[in-house]
Amino acid sequence: MDKKQMPCPIKGCLKRLREGCFLVAKIHHLSERIFAKLLKKHDMEDINPAQGRILFALWQGDGISIQELSNKTSLEKSTLTSMLDRLEKSGFVVRVPSKEDRRKILIKLTDKGKLQDAYARIACEKIELLYNGFSEMERDEFEGYLRRILDNLASTEKEQKT
Repeated sequence: MDKKQMPCPIKGCLKRLREGCFLVAKIHHLSERIFAKLLKKHDMEDINPAQGRILFALWQGDGISIQELSNKTSLEKSTLTSMLDRLEKSGFVVRVPSKEDRRKILIKLTDKGKLQDAYARIACEKIELLYNGFSEMERDEFEGYLRRILDNLASTEKEQKT
């Protein structure tokens, strides 16, 4: 078979291409915009959705290192550092030296940053919008598929680092 007759592997792939990743990206962006509007509606506009992800991780366990926070939020350290700068400037978090390891800086919530009850109410409002019309079983099944996709991507990223 000469070059002109060989099937193009890219065209075959494009025919089978699924739109899942595109849909997830669109859902993410639309969800962030709606969540930002809900935060504003509840007078919490000084926190954006991405910063909320950091605060959420700290509500699960306060006083953790930037590396731990990076792992919990899936944010790169460089991105996380600039976001922490803004959260610290706004009075939501402080950086404190670790007592066990002088080289390590821990991120701690301030009293202003301990607003998880109000934030949780807003997050629940967003979740209800997101899952409107889904049964509990459909929600569980959908999240199970998302976890499998996340695991696939995480293991691929881990393999690429080695």
